[in-house]
Amino acid sequence: MRPKALIVDDEAPARAELRYLLEEVGQVQVVGEATNGEEALLLLDSLDYDLVLLDVRMPGGSGLEVAAALRDRPHPPKVIFTTAFPDHAVDAFDLAAVDYLLKPFDAERLQRALERALRSDGAGAGEQAAERSADEDSATSPPPPGPRSPSTGPASSGQPSWPDDAETLVRIPVQKDGRTVLVDGDSIVYASAARGYSYLKLADERLLVTMSLNELERRLRGHFFRAHRSYLVNLDHVRELVPDFQGSLVVVMDDRQRSRVEVSRRHARELRRRFGM
Repeated sequence: MRPKALIVDDEAPARAELRYLLEEVGQVQVVGEATNGEEALLLLDSLDYDLVLLDVRMPGGSGLEVAAALRDRPHPPKVIFTTAFPDHAVDAFDLAAVDYLLKPFDAERLQRALERALRSDGAGAGEQAAERSADEDSATSPPPPGPRSPSTGPASSGQPSWPDDAETLVRIPVQKDGRTVLVDGDSIVYASAARGYSYLKLADERLLVTMSLNELERRLRGHFFRAHRSYLVNLDHVRELVPDFQGSLVVVMDDRQRSRVEVSRRHARELRRRFGM
């Protein structure tokens, strides 16, 4: 028996298109459709669904409100958001959504989201998905770079040697309030993995970017350091290094919240070396 799926979208063409794509992928059985949040909750009360595909902006209760209501249930269905609005992705992932699909998307992208939803085990699904995404990044990730430091001698001297364009200002495009905002790389305190996307933590806000952590590492380079499979930190924003009794480190960043980022044991020694410890 294939998992039971509910489609929730206020636009009939969007529901029809999503049903078509789901039938093409063939991993779930669509057994219900709702046009708003209120209808969705009524259907979810009447049948044990395995998966809900939610639009965000709808009359009669938004998709975020539906996801928030589901989170308190003993055995909630997995949630995948399907929307044309990128600005709610951070809120969606905070509600433990498995994925956030931006319209228009194709069957291949939908299939990846379904596979992620169907292989997660419920509790902590959001965190597990983030770790899987980070693991995929790490498989092809280059060795972690150190802080920005021009070479003063040959490679054998032990000093890092950066490309000629290492000082070039890097900007990362981020969707925010229906606009594309270019975020200066220097203003990024750290980045964290988020189910195939990444969060960018700035001094006083957090933004979602449609790049994996591995992609960000390749673009930012220089003074960014892969502290953990799920974190990329800007060494210019490190305020403190706090040792862990297991041999790893925690770095305290200089953002408003004084965020603490774990450094894996694998990378702790390298980070100490970068700071001359």
